[in-house]
Amino acid sequence: MEVILLERVAKLGQMGEVVRVKDGFARNFLLKRGKALRATEANRAKYDGMKAELEANNIKAKGEAAVVAEKIDGRDIIIIRQASESGQLFGSVTVRDIVTALAADGVTVSRPQVWLDSPIKVIGQQKVTIAVHPEVETSVTVTVARSAEEAERIKRGEDISTRQEDQDAAAEALAAAGEFFDPEAQHDDEAAPAPAAEEK
Repeated sequence: MEVILLERVAKLGQMGEVVRVKDGFARNFLLKRGKALRATEANRAKYDGMKAELEANNIKAKGEAAVVAEKIDGRDIIIIRQASESGQLFGSVTVRDIVTALAADGVTVSRPQVWLDSPIKVIGQQKVTIAVHPEVETSVTVTVARSAEEAERIKRGEDISTRQEDQDAAAEALAAAGEFFDPEAQHDDEAAPAPAAEEK
């Protein structure tokens, strides 16, 4: 089916373009949500009549979206989840969790605006794109951790694959070993003279 786009649609086209899409996509998404019109002669004339109004509305919406994008850009969202010792989550972090965390932070976005390829299933940081308008995108950093302290460690770039207690014990052992090291000591192999080679 051919449709006339009434707004920019990602990976499809710009406003005013006539594109061919599958019938189901056109009926269930584009036409239903008011993003396109069927490409008939009557609708082409209708689009030409409302083109100026659509462009003005798009510019206004784009300006408002830019303001929202500035508020969102660069935010760091912390989501606390239970996970195994290896960092594998018991469950996952989905778009809904990110939208809820942003709402708790005072930013309202809808689920279709959050672009997450697949649910987050491990502890760590991940950049997530937020499309506040078809032409305005921004990103947030989602930090998934078992606790707030661990989230701070992840932000600092520390290795969280080992427990903090294990890292502290290793540091103490290294410090204790340093106390026993004496740089003035002479090694046995340096003190003993090399055996003379026997002549035949």
